[in-house]
Amino acid sequence: MTRDDVRELMIELRDLLLQERQHARELDIRAMAEDTKRKEALLQALNRVETIHPEDRRYAEEIKRENLRNAYLYKATLNWIQETMEFFGKRSVPTTYGQTGMTMSHTVNGRLLSGRI
Repeated sequence: MTRDDVRELMIELRDLLLQERQHARELDIRAMAEDTKRKEALLQALNRVETIHPEDRRYAEEIKRENLRNAYLYKATLNWIQETMEFFGKRSVPTTYGQTGMTMSHTVNGRLLSGRI
């Protein structure tokens, strides 16, 4: 593979990572699936490259930086979803007091979104 071919593949991968992040922000799942397929194909092609020309290393650094940004976005989103699910899974019963002035425990399953009416 020529240097120009490798450079073109790296530029395409960098642009794809930017596009993937935009699709993630828009919650465009179909476009993200297409991006994943294209990214896998590009990575397979680039996997055969043994050395990168020193002048083209900046593209590799850009790819690394954009990939880390995407990973951070996905991790932050996953954490937010997990925290939200934990919140809705907690008990939603207010504290009540008994005859002696002590708090009473209630038997509640703790699920706001139980699926039952």
